[in-house]
Amino acid sequence: MVRRAMVTGAAGRIGRAVLALLAERGIEANALVLEDPGDLAGARLVVTGDAADAKTVRAALEGADAVIHLAAIPTPARNTAFEVFAGNSLSTFTVLEEAGRAGIRHAAVASSWGVTGLPWTAAEDPHPPYAPVDEEMASQVADPYGLSKQVDELTAQMMARRHGMSVVCLRYPYVGGFEERLYAHAARLTADPAAGARELWTYLEVHDAARAALLALDVPGRAAHAVHLCAPEIIVPYPTEELLRRFHPTTVLRRPLPGRAAPVDTSAARRLLGFTAQNLLGHGAVLPS
Repeated sequence: MVRRAMVTGAAGRIGRAVLALLAERGIEANALVLEDPGDLAGARLVVTGDAADAKTVRAALEGADAVIHLAAIPTPARNTAFEVFAGNSLSTFTVLEEAGRAGIRHAAVASSWGVTGLPWTAAEDPHPPYAPVDEEMASQVADPYGLSKQVDELTAQMMARRHGMSVVCLRYPYVGGFEERLYAHAARLTADPAAGARELWTYLEVHDAARAALLALDVPGRAAHAVHLCAPEIIVPYPTEELLRRFHPTTVLRRPLPGRAAPVDTSAARRLLGFTAQNLLGHGAVLPS
């Protein structure tokens, strides 16, 4: 049972939800942030600094028996390719290496839908070879962010062997709160479904994202895992198969996707974590005004 978790990126969208959930469950939290925003409720210890710095990470791990690593540059668009790849890859290596050295054996790492390569590949119209997409699908990565997430997952595999850890890499899709961004995102993609084609119109509500991270800390064994996460239905009010035929005509449908079923296979997360998304956008909420 986890008694104290160290959370990197704790001031971020998912990080704050994780801190709130830890507090709700009576689990202490250490927060590692680049800058202290001064309002991290639920954090017993707040350490400021870079998650790629070993000394900073060691300080943030004080008393922790589990790690939730969320800190990352979340897109290749606002930083240089060197900053994105080097920063993300080194921080994951550093956090897991220091955690392993400290005797911690349970970690959750934020991976991303970006590991598929679909969001930022240079291809004009990238298509998944099949749907529903699963963890075995070959990546089309052609950007430094997606590559950093591939490396994160390889790093998790190495650290699991090196330190005898259980590490779960959570492939998050578009994440947010309903009022904060999901309603607006739904309206935008409803008006222009082409804008959601690269992410297959998937999403995950932020409290579900936090819950998945905590469930990952309960996975036993000495192995690394990567799992896709998303709501069971897409964010737009159109039939999934019609969208796939329109925007991904070369994608092979491996099984029927009735109604608005998400074209991503989340059965691995269900088997490994016991996770199914619970907070869903109502159908009516995504209709344009």
